[in-house]
Amino acid sequence: MQNLKSSKIKSFKGIAKIPGDKSISHRAIMLGSLALGQTNITGLLEGEDVMATACAFRKMGAKTTKNNDGSWTLIGTGLGGLRQPNDIIDMGNSGTSTRLIMGIVAGHNIKVIMTGDDSLRLRPMNRVISPITQMGALVDSNDGKLPLIVQGTNEIIPINYELPIASAQVKSAVLLAGLTSRGDTVVVEPEATRDHTENMLKHFGAEIETKIQDGKNVIVLKGSPILKGADIIVPCDPSSASFIVATACIVKNSKVEIKDVCMNPTRTGFFTTLIEMGANIVFKNECIKGGEKTADIIVEYSPLKGVDVPACRVPSMIDEYPILSIVASFASGKTKMNGVEELRVKESDRLQVVVDGLNANGVKTEQGQDWYVVHGNENVQGGAVVKTHLDHRIAMSFLIMGLASENPVMIDDVNPIKTSFPSFVDLMQQLGAEFSDG
Repeated sequence: MQNLKSSKIKSFKGIAKIPGDKSISHRAIMLGSLALGQTNITGLLEGEDVMATACAFRKMGAKTTKNNDGSWTLIGTGLGGLRQPNDIIDMGNSGTSTRLIMGIVAGHNIKVIMTGDDSLRLRPMNRVISPITQMGALVDSNDGKLPLIVQGTNEIIPINYELPIASAQVKSAVLLAGLTSRGDTVVVEPEATRDHTENMLKHFGAEIETKIQDGKNVIVLKGSPILKGADIIVPCDPSSASFIVATACIVKNSKVEIKDVCMNPTRTGFFTTLIEMGANIVFKNECIKGGEKTADIIVEYSPLKGVDVPACRVPSMIDEYPILSIVASFASGKTKMNGVEELRVKESDRLQVVVDGLNANGVKTEQGQDWYVVHGNENVQGGAVVKTHLDHRIAMSFLIMGLASENPVMIDDVNPIKTSFPSFVDLMQQLGAEFSDG
């Protein structure tokens, strides 16, 4: 464990280039590994989570190569062509790739043993286990958690599955399992979640349709497509960009521009909320790259006010609640986050960890099972040591608090940040952040 401390700064300025989007990077490797022929990927995030995905597919027969120009080349096995790995697959801290790979393995006649780090082994997998076993896979788990064994089948059964809770990971796992079926796999979600899987399936040649029925999102995938290798440009990660944007919002005399950020509507709830709070945010150079909307973001400091964040916004900003909580700490009035029970089953019980960290730094909070309130105050005291619980977003969020609070804030472990944003510390310092060893 390596402590890191952040201290109050006078301004935060510059042009930032954020690493590639983690969700899209995972899916680019997965579908490139399942496609026939060559896939070239530019802008791939090289964080530990994505590298765990690449390692997993190498063990299952795909070929992945990093080129001298920083791009990546994949040679896929063809759909149904994955081979049984000779070793246990260690997914590190990556819950996304674990759940999606469980779906992919379900549709292949191979047996895969999966494990992860201490944090990942505490995360529930039953929401994926349930549908893929209905589709014909066999799963032996540690009471619904890792380590687990997935025995896939080449006779996967297409199902019509209604998600109990809106979840892009579960939706994607079911769709990816259905790829090798001989019929249509249908997923019904109560609220639209991030649709990177659907976009990328189309990009590789799958036939997939999304429609609204009785107020619900219905996705229909036609089984057994021929997936062909395709070039992919990975846009910048909006979840990573949120930390830069948040810092500019709460540090006076700040102005930051972030280039080529993914602006998929299922990912922009954080920016919508900040604008409602009074943030000075402008989007320019909007365009489509690799099937995804992108834009440059310009953000300047402005006084903020507390707001009521509706539960319907959770799917579009599920990863951003920790950093939103930091921003809310510096806003006038109270900010209430509704419908956030899902935060209790992330890398940590994020809701409780956020509340504990805020309280330790002098911020008043209230909470229920699926909601919490942050009482804002421009003069946040800070001064505490925050336990990250191996959660990268907790680590980054509380480091940002220290850049605007009256007293420095320390996190107990900076290492988890490498899973999603390995250049975070260097990039933040280039823009004016002050970090020091504990």
